[in-house]
Amino acid sequence: QVQVVESGGGLVQPGDSLRLSCVAAGISFQYYAVGWFRQVTGKEREGVSCLSSRRDSRAHYLESVKGRFTISRDNAKKTVYLQMNDLKPDDTAVYYCAVSQKYGYPESDYCSGGTLMDSWGKGTLVTVSS
Repeated sequence: QVQVVESGGGLVQPGDSLRLSCVAAGISFQYYAVGWFRQVTGKEREGVSCLSSRRDSRAHYLESVKGRFTISRDNAKKTVYLQMNDLKPDDTAVYYCAVSQKYGYPESDYCSGGTLMDSWGKGTLVTVSS
């Protein structure tokens, strides 16, 4: 059974940093694409950043987080991270981690609506407020 569990959310001030972590158990993690998504109540879910399972995967980023957020993965720990720097109030959302066994898609496709993702975590809340 696949279990995806996020952690690391919290309340921070504008300009602060946070690192989200996501552990995916019950899968051969290295063969899965991974992604971070976020959603604000009443708005559509958006793909923040995604990586494919390829070793040479180039991360896809939501335009508004480019240069501030960095996704990375540690296959040995079955963990994907999202380092978020220079946080802004507009980054406030519930952040979800997801994984996909589907292979061969560009990173942007995994982030597009999340429809390619197979398993999701329950989310972690990030609040950016002064």
